[in-house]
Amino acid sequence: MTEPQPQPGTRAVTAGRSVNGTSLAPALWATTTWESEGLADANRRATATRAACFYSRYANPTVRAFEEAVAELEDAEDALAFASGMGAIASTVLALCSAGDHVVAHRQMYAGTLAFLQGPCARLGIETTLVDAREPGAFTAAVRPGRTMLVLAETPSNPRLDLVDLAEVASLRGPITVVDSTLATPLAQQPLSHGVHLALHSATKGIAGHNDATLGVIAGERDLVGAIWAYAVLHGATPSPTDALNGLRGIRTLAVRTAHQFDSALHLAESLADHPAVAASIHPGSPSHPQFDLAKRQMRAGGTLVALELHGGRDAAAAFLDSLRLARVATSLGGPETLVCHPASSTHASLTPAEAREAGVTEGLLRISVGLEDPADVLRDVLRALDAVAASLPG
Repeated sequence: MTEPQPQPGTRAVTAGRSVNGTSLAPALWATTTWESEGLADANRRATATRAACFYSRYANPTVRAFEEAVAELEDAEDALAFASGMGAIASTVLALCSAGDHVVAHRQMYAGTLAFLQGPCARLGIETTLVDAREPGAFTAAVRPGRTMLVLAETPSNPRLDLVDLAEVASLRGPITVVDSTLATPLAQQPLSHGVHLALHSATKGIAGHNDATLGVIAGERDLVGAIWAYAVLHGATPSPTDALNGLRGIRTLAVRTAHQFDSALHLAESLADHPAVAASIHPGSPSHPQFDLAKRQMRAGGTLVALELHGGRDAAAAFLDSLRLARVATSLGGPETLVCHPASSTHASLTPAEAREAGVTEGLLRISVGLEDPADVLRDVLRALDAVAASLPG
């Protein structure tokens, strides 16, 4: 009888231990370089793919353990880590695209990704077409056969939690497909299982999960990951072994952390929906989400974020932030503390007014990253802030 595959929570504990020996904790290989035994050995290491003991820009045992753990969580052949999520995006795009190539992406995604596509990529002659991710067939219609090299999607999207249909993205023939799955983590969603070529994460967020590591990672077929590695060595967005160690530590508790956060975020979203200060309370796991059926098809859970649209615009958002006592005003997500940000003035401040409208980033939109506090305490804090907003609204 075939042994059943361990569940994701079990793999989060057991993965990435190939160089541990009998140690339960991974070793920190803080070295930048290793000694060779002579000319022939130095040449062998210098010309090998991802030589483990040569130079840490090429590979590092601690980083490799983190990569192996992510690969196992994504059911991928291999993974490659970077110094940040944007390092992963920039290295992947520039490894796969050249002047004259075409990229399809969507408007409802992280502003840093949009700025990279519309800035450096455009300057290098890589053209990008932006589509509405919520529109069925939008990606398919935008692909230019023979010219589109890459389709880049983000689901759930940052900050409004719109979804992209992974089956549609995976059905595209010709371009390489990449899905930024940061807001889901591998515990809530596996793009590769739908046929997407690469899953990408800002592992700074939920994967590492403690606000103490800056990391990016991609996972997919070994040959494709290896081809991106060959460019990444030159691009130099190399992860710190210390950050990789912290990322691997975060993976060990990923299942229990996110289980609490998934439930707490959904409870918060549904509890806020009828508050007089709230125009919309958005969470992919709630039946009120316009793409709830799609979320049920492609996600195990709806994620750790809530998007909250307030009546009263920017003034209401400012009043809300000023009234918080437990939740903290900060721009990251996925950590143990509940964090709230105003995307229009922070994470998405680089968007023009027209781009912000197209992405749904309004002046009244808040993004709440639900932490590990007791859900009742988080709800009490947020309701108190909403009551302050309601008291300031006209009428």
